[in-house]
Amino acid sequence: MKILYLTLNKKWFDLIKSGEKTEEYREIKPYWEKRFEGISSGKLHFKNGYSKKAPHFIIELKGIEIREGKEEWGAEKGKKYFVLKLGKIL
Repeated sequence: MKILYLTLNKKWFDLIKSGEKTEEYREIKPYWEKRFEGISSGKLHFKNGYSKKAPHFIIELKGIEIREGKEEWGAEKGKKYFVLKLGKIL
């Protein structure tokens, strides 16, 4: 099972870790298209920053959809994203 490594800013990192935010967004661009190609579930490794000592955790990836996201979770109104549906922290 492939693990995707993603970096988040503190606000979104904390909301996902607390269980309040249940999806993460990535813009629809060739970079993300290539990274998500062939992936429908698995694990995500979220890290808060780039330091070797930065906080991190692994969470279940339940699926990836293309649709609009929620503005309160950082999405722009009317814009479509790769929506990573999150499960439980492992």
